[in-house]
Amino acid sequence: MASFLFFSESFGQNYPEEADGTLDCISMALTCTFNRWGTLLAVGCNDGRIVIWDFLTRGIAKIISAHIHPVCSLCWSRDGHKLVSASTDNIVSLWDVLTGDCDQRFRFPSPILKVQYHPRDPNKVLVCPMKSAPVLLTLADSKHVVLPVDDDSDLNVVAAFDRRGEYIYTGNAKGKILVLKTDNQDLVASFRVTTGTSNTTAIKSIEFARKGSCFLINTADRIIRVYDGREILTCGRDGEPEPMQKLQDLVNRTPWKKCCFSGDGEYIVAGSARQHALYIWEKSIGNLVKILHGTRGELLLDVAWHPVRPIIASISSGVVSIWAQNQVENWSAFAPDFKELDENVEYEERESEFDIEDEDKSEPEQTGADAAEDEEVDVTSVDPIVAFCSSDEELEDFKALLYLPIAPEVEDPEENPFGPPPESNTEDGPAHSGSGDKKQRQPSAEGAPPKKKARTTTIELQGVPSDEVHPLLGVKGDSKSKKKAAGRPKGSKGKERDSPFKSKPFKGERVFPLEGGAAKGKVQAEPGQLTAGSLVPPAYKQHEVQGLD
Repeated sequence: MASFLFFSESFGQNYPEEADGTLDCISMALTCTFNRWGTLLAVGCNDGRIVIWDFLTRGIAKIISAHIHPVCSLCWSRDGHKLVSASTDNIVSLWDVLTGDCDQRFRFPSPILKVQYHPRDPNKVLVCPMKSAPVLLTLADSKHVVLPVDDDSDLNVVAAFDRRGEYIYTGNAKGKILVLKTDNQDLVASFRVTTGTSNTTAIKSIEFARKGSCFLINTADRIIRVYDGREILTCGRDGEPEPMQKLQDLVNRTPWKKCCFSGDGEYIVAGSARQHALYIWEKSIGNLVKILHGTRGELLLDVAWHPVRPIIASISSGVVSIWAQNQVENWSAFAPDFKELDENVEYEERESEFDIEDEDKSEPEQTGADAAEDEEVDVTSVDPIVAFCSSDEELEDFKALLYLPIAPEVEDPEENPFGPPPESNTEDGPAHSGSGDKKQRQPSAEGAPPKKKARTTTIELQGVPSDEVHPLLGVKGDSKSKKKAAGRPKGSKGKERDSPFKSKPFKGERVFPLEGGAAKGKVQAEPGQLTAGSLVPPAYKQHEVQGLD
């Protein structure tokens, strides 16, 4: 509980001011997102892994071997038990964070730009495919709904849930914003973002604040516009709302890669698309309060603001950088009633200050410890932490997953140390033989039940081109982070691939299978090794990507 209270303390200025170290995920990091409380940070990597960091200890809590191709988008569920991920091979997967198992998969015809869990309903996921209208997935029955768009010829659409998931905001390349009711997809309000004249500008992203009704729109004209959601709904269809603030870099005309609000919604951070630089504005006034500069020559990939504390995580060149405030330590100790003065203050002596007995005192009052003795102290009830509750909630979610238990790694685990002896398995049921039995028993080597196969659903979208390439794979310029081969390095199998102590490949190294399957000192490839013409080891094909082939 002490750590929770530490989160909710005020730190004076509520924005970071300097670099506070990095998180090295071994693999190249591409995207990151905090859970609702900021206790865990999920990082998607270019080898398909999801690395979950415990943000209090700054250590790796879990590694999920999620995809074969790079992870391009991540989002936590409200209670923190689920994680939805998208990779550049058009696959959307849902993960159980505690077990690391895949619950469901969805295969799309085009690359996925963004995935987002419904802020309140764990049964709904919003997906934004390239060159397609946004899709609302219902997880219980694996059904999907294609959201209506303003212009069928313009399918460069971005979308986002509002703060409570009641509405979905969509924006297209012609600057048109549509507000749809989440339940029935009815159009509630709409407006067009213009550049002062009749010219329109493309919508790049829509982001909502965690508190309040504000949201921002990042557009191609390099201006970040902040709107009030209540005003948008009041204006209705074809309204003309005025933005609360227009934020931009007038000197350098910087285009913005990623924008987001601070946890309290009072600040806005925008990451430059040209360099590793973060610009922080105060929302109420619109003034630029800080520019954080990273390593020169690096390109920014993603930015995330901690939900509770003034901390920012940014990704460039495959490394997660942490930005925080400079905490000045003060080890001096004074009496409880001692007051430090910055300058001299004229002291006014009370008339009765040095009297043995205060003659003017009418009745002795109980103060301090004497008064506290008569108060009844409640030691059983736990007050909810305001920072962890929404404005419409009175209590915290006690089923929420705030931390991940970390199990010690055993180098040579015994065969099923806590389960029944192997002979007793044959008595319970008929004997199984063949490769099917081997597949079923393999995951249960540690006494756990066999993993169930994740259900894969293919999403059919009409008129969507299937030969599109994800922007992460086609970006030019960031040679440092793009030269490394996408996918897992050769020969990583078993526990080795999840070990945080594995050595990093050299920059620029591309890993290809050996021709003819010949290795040094070996003529024929053993089972589990990469062979010619196969970029995926058989072990991954069996367990990690069921239903993909």
